[in-house]
Amino acid sequence: MSPRPYRLGQRQVATDETRARVLAAARDQLAKETSFSIDAVARRADVARMTVYYQFGSKRGLLEALFDLLAARGGLHQLPDAFRQSDPNVALDRLIEIFARFWSSDRVVMRRLRAMAALDPELDQVLRERAEGLRNGLRVIVSRLPKGRAPVADTVDLLFALTSFENFDVLAGPDRTPEAVAPLVKRAAAAIVATKPGIAPRGRAR
Repeated sequence: MSPRPYRLGQRQVATDETRARVLAAARDQLAKETSFSIDAVARRADVARMTVYYQFGSKRGLLEALFDLLAARGGLHQLPDAFRQSDPNVALDRLIEIFARFWSSDRVVMRRLRAMAALDPELDQVLRERAEGLRNGLRVIVSRLPKGRAPVADTVDLLFALTSFENFDVLAGPDRTPEAVAPLVKRAAAAIVATKPGIAPRGRAR
C-alpha cells in the first residue's frame, strides 16, 4: 500500500494544528494587547508571517476566521433554535438569551475589537458585516409579529441597538451574568414590540 494517503493525512493534521495555533494567538493578541497585526500574531504563534497568509490569505481572512471561532465558542450555533419557535415573541426572547451568552463569552476581546475598529477601516467593515447577521435575524422575527405596530424598520433598529454588545456590556457591568442581563433586555424588547403608534404600553400613563 502506498504511504501517500498517510503522509497527506499527517500533513493535514499539521496544517490544522498550525491554523488553530495562529487563531489562538490572534485571540490572545486581542485579549492582552492594544494593537493587532499579522506580524504580531505570527510572533505570538511562533510562525512566519507568510504562514499566516498561507492559512488565511489576508488580515481580513484571519479576522473572519477568528470571528467564526468566537461565534462557535460563544454558542451562536444555537440561533436556529430561536428561528424555529412558532411564536415570534418567544423567538425574540430566545435570540436575546443566545446573544447575552455570546457577548459575555469573551468580553475583553469584544471590547478590544470595537476599540480597534475605530482606527482600522478593514476591521470596522468586518464588524459591520457580522452585525448584519443580528439585524437580519431581528428583521425576520419582527416581520412575523402582528401588524399595526411601529414600522418594521424602526422596530428592527431599536431592537438592534438594544441587543448590541455595547448595550449588553453596559448592563452587565462588572458582575452581572448573562442570566441576569437577559431578563432586562427581554423586558425592554417586549415594550418595544408591544407599542403601537400613539398608544402607550399597558401600565404606563399616556
